[in-house]
Amino acid sequence: MSYFPEVSKIEYEGSDSRNPLAFHHYNPSEIVAGKTMEEWLRFSVCYWHTFRGTGTDPFGAPTMQRPWEDGTNSVDMALKRVDVAFEFMEKLGAPFYCFHDRDVAPEGSSLRETNAILDKVVAKLKAEQERTGIKLLWGTANMFSNPRFMHGAATTCNADVFAYAAAQVKKAIEVTHELGGINYVFWGGREGYHNLYNTDMKRELDHLGRFMHLAHEYAESIGFTGQFLFEPKPKEPTKHQYDFDAAACLNFIRANGLEGVVKLNIETNHATLAGHTMMHELAYASMQDALGSIDANTGDLLLGWDTDQFPTDIYLTTQCMLVIMGQDGLAPGGVNFDAKVRRESFEPVDLFYAHIGGMDAFARGLKIAAKIREEGRLAQIVTDRYSSWDSGIGAKIEAGEASFADLEAYMLEKGEAAPNQSGRQELLENLINDCL
Repeated sequence: MSYFPEVSKIEYEGSDSRNPLAFHHYNPSEIVAGKTMEEWLRFSVCYWHTFRGTGTDPFGAPTMQRPWEDGTNSVDMALKRVDVAFEFMEKLGAPFYCFHDRDVAPEGSSLRETNAILDKVVAKLKAEQERTGIKLLWGTANMFSNPRFMHGAATTCNADVFAYAAAQVKKAIEVTHELGGINYVFWGGREGYHNLYNTDMKRELDHLGRFMHLAHEYAESIGFTGQFLFEPKPKEPTKHQYDFDAAACLNFIRANGLEGVVKLNIETNHATLAGHTMMHELAYASMQDALGSIDANTGDLLLGWDTDQFPTDIYLTTQCMLVIMGQDGLAPGGVNFDAKVRRESFEPVDLFYAHIGGMDAFARGLKIAAKIREEGRLAQIVTDRYSSWDSGIGAKIEAGEASFADLEAYMLEKGEAAPNQSGRQELLENLINDCL
């Protein structure tokens, strides 16, 4: 049975094509800067928005037309969704997918029953992976939807909830390992606070650090060598989340001795909610060898919440790829479309239009970034801007060979600093436009 009978395999037809069910820029086998597009981009479909999204918002009921849904969250329905998901991903040509445990399998009446249900669905996921060659980019645990997590999971004030969260993550790591997942993500949906009057922040952060070490120790004990990833987000649903941005996450990683254990999964809409650009968050993580993967989406800058729209802005995708190419790619991470169709785009075919647009936008960003890097003008401007650090007093400072007294003596003899050079900001923006 086909769940998308009107859609055939999505093929690359080139920029002259006007077929909305074809790639106009993403050609998986095309070589760009020494790698195929597929190798650079490593596209992943998210299970939650794509196959579980209903179109609800705070002001309205579900809108999505999903003919395969029977209105239940039963085990049979979960198994049927696996068929839907893999037909979609096969036709799209996506090499990876991602999921939370509760996306693919419902909870039972007890943890034991919940685990048994998950095992049943995982067996089918594994069979479909083997049939299609589609791989699991990463797995994770949903520890924010169930009311038991109202005060958090690893940072809860309830020790029993901490224990439940540990058991749930243990199982999620096991099934990620069983499915050959190459990353495991931690998103602290409710790891934060609403009111400091009732919060012991130090104790909560210490518990979070202990939780991460327990997870790492268990992963090692079962031979799971996948990359651990934190996903920064500043707010929603808590007022202040401990994983506020890349800087906060990296500070937590260093403070808890987790360097080399955890990298970051950066999301565009989370970056903007924190008051940053995606390029800032990517660059900050990358310069510290901590950029592991990205969630590709965008927000609406006229709105103040996490809209998770598909990325179609070529400037955005170019900026992403400039940083990603600068570190020679994301592997073993990838470009995961943590994005949803708008509630007005309710037909199943809209899922294809959305993913095609995002994949084409990133393909264009990749090619533009490669052109910018090949021309070298941007890199040369940066090199020239910092040239005073390449010799003389600048080189001595960077080498640790100049004290405050040395710097004072240098300036007393020179009398005044060398004049500044123009930042050429408008020229730089023109340079990017020239390559678009």
